[in-house]
Amino acid sequence: MKLAVVFPGIGYHADKPLLYYSKKLAAQAGWKVVEVAYGAFPDRVKGDRAKMEESFRIAMEGAEKTLAGLDQTGPLLFLSKSVGTIVGAAYAQAHGLKPAQVLYTPLQDTFRFPVQGIAFHGTADSWVEDEQALGQACAAQQVPLYLTPGGNHSLETGDALKDLEALEQVMRRTKAYLDTLA
Repeated sequence: MKLAVVFPGIGYHADKPLLYYSKKLAAQAGWKVVEVAYGAFPDRVKGDRAKMEESFRIAMEGAEKTLAGLDQTGPLLFLSKSVGTIVGAAYAQAHGLKPAQVLYTPLQDTFRFPVQGIAFHGTADSWVEDEQALGQACAAQQVPLYLTPGGNHSLETGDALKDLEALEQVMRRTKAYLDTLA
C-alpha cells in the first residue's frame, strides 16, 4: 500500500490550499491519505523558541498517536507544511523511515534531520529568519527549492489572481514529483 501522510502546520490545517490540493493529487495517484491530528498549540508561537519547542512536542505526540499501527513498510510520502515539515522529518528519523517528502514552507529546523524530496518557499516568509541558510540547507540535502516571489508563509502575495497562478505552479511541480514515485 502506498501511504501519504499529511503533517499540517500550526495554523495551516489540511483543508487549506497547499495541503488540500496535494492530498487530492496524492489520492488521484493511488496513495492512501492519512492526516496527522495535533492537540491544541500555545498562542503566539512565532518568534518564541520555547513555544515552538512545545508546539513541536505536541505535534510529535499527535503524529505518534495518528500513525501508530499503520503499515509504513510500503512506499511512503509525507506532505507537510511549516512545523509539520519538522515533525515529518523528525518522525521519519525516529522510526528509521525514508519517505519521499513535499515540504511546503519548511522551517530551518526541518533540515536538522535527513530529508529527501522537494521544497517550496515564499521569498517574503517572515517565519524564516535566514532565507540564504534555508537555501543552503536544501542544497546540502539535494532538495530542490522552488521559490514564490513575494510569497508569505502560505505562499501568498495578497494578489488573489497571482496567488492562484502560483498555487497552480506549486501543484504542477508537486504532481510532477509524485509522478516520479513508485
